[in-house]
Amino acid sequence: MLIVSTRAAAGAYDDVTGPLIERWATTRGWTVPERLVVPDGPGVGPAIAALLRSAPDLLVTSGGTGIHPHDRTPEATRGLLDFEIPGFAEELRRRGGLKVVSALLSRGLAGVAGSTIVVNLPGSSGGVKDGLGLLDDVLDHMVDQLHGGDHRRHD
Repeated sequence: MLIVSTRAAAGAYDDVTGPLIERWATTRGWTVPERLVVPDGPGVGPAIAALLRSAPDLLVTSGGTGIHPHDRTPEATRGLLDFEIPGFAEELRRRGGLKVVSALLSRGLAGVAGSTIVVNLPGSSGGVKDGLGLLDDVLDHMVDQLHGGDHRRHD
């Protein structure tokens, strides 16, 4: 997991989204490596690339998805993806926008890099909760498909 926050990386405030993601993942029985917190900017791409080297099934980022001049997580992510999963990001923005209109400003991506599903979540706790809820709905199927599973029937 990668937390992108200039203020949290500097110790100006505590990261609140990382613990949410960790609790969600451990509740699902997933092993969570140590949380990495980096400032917005050019270090995001190398941090994502380093985390991808261990080839986890899922890499979640939180933060850096807005329209602030330093928010560049989507650009750093896009260059590392083999392909995007646009429907995930679209649905996350749709669900968030029903609660808080500013959720529509998130530019986060979802996609696949090698054998890893990569999901950019917003830096807000509400956006992370929405994203984890959406992952609850589709993650098992995503991982199964990524590993060559057959399509399940949905009647």
